[in-house]
Amino acid sequence: MNDMVPKRPIPTNILTKQGVAAVGGIAGGILLLIMRALPLPVGIIAGVVVALVGVGALLSRDPEDRKPGMIITLAGILAVIAKSPIPVLRNFAGILLGIGAVGLLAMGIWKGLKFLKGLKSRS
Repeated sequence: MNDMVPKRPIPTNILTKQGVAAVGGIAGGILLLIMRALPLPVGIIAGVVVALVGVGALLSRDPEDRKPGMIITLAGILAVIAKSPIPVLRNFAGILLGIGAVGLLAMGIWKGLKFLKGLKSRS
């Protein structure tokens, strides 16, 4: 009986947001893993650059840029702390970077699957 009700295709703007979130999540997760593995001087420089990019997004006029800006800033700060000489801080920040990377990868894959399912519903 449910087969008689036509499925409504997912609107294009929602599909676009899902696709961008999928690519951003997967790319962000991979970049966090790379930042975690960088050697000391390069890791600190990369962390500072990422934190400055995040601060730039925080200062944006668009309110939708502030949440990602906060996340990017925190990732940069964690990357710098992960290269600190204090073992407890270094380990804690490294664990948080790993958790963040896995979380972003999982979110990106989930959004990608939702994107593909929505794309399939349009055909």
